[in-house]
Amino acid sequence: MSSTQPNRVTDYGLAPPVMARFVGAYLVLLALALLVVTAVVVAADLNADLLVLVLGVGLLGLIGLGWWLRSRLVVVRLTDAGYQVRMVRAAGATEARWTEVEDAVAAAPSGIDCLVLRLRDGRSTTIPMQLVAADKDDFARDVRAHLRRAAR
Repeated sequence: MSSTQPNRVTDYGLAPPVMARFVGAYLVLLALALLVVTAVVVAADLNADLLVLVLGVGLLGLIGLGWWLRSRLVVVRLTDAGYQVRMVRAAGATEARWTEVEDAVAAAPSGIDCLVLRLRDGRSTTIPMQLVAADKDDFARDVRAHLRRAAR
């Protein structure tokens, strides 16, 4: 990317193994819902079409969840002005301007590879690399490029 382009935005989505956990949890919940509905249909002698309806709605929900996880969910957004981190419980500061960032360092708390953005006011943002759908070195280079551009 050329440094003359204004308003650059780079979005990093959720890593595929983490997406698979969300989808797996959804499938377990759908199976439990179908089990409960089956028991209700049998106990109340209801029409079995209710099961087909619940399954159809569940499959549509699965398609919607997959679409959202794959194309709409953004874990890290890098812009010319700063960054935002979403869906990371222990991230710390979830957004800041690049001018507030002192440096970006690699860390491995609890053995998990992370990129830590240390802010000038003492706060920090910790981004576990296993959550980000990107090569950790490429992601770190992108963050550092944003920092360099902001320092100019």
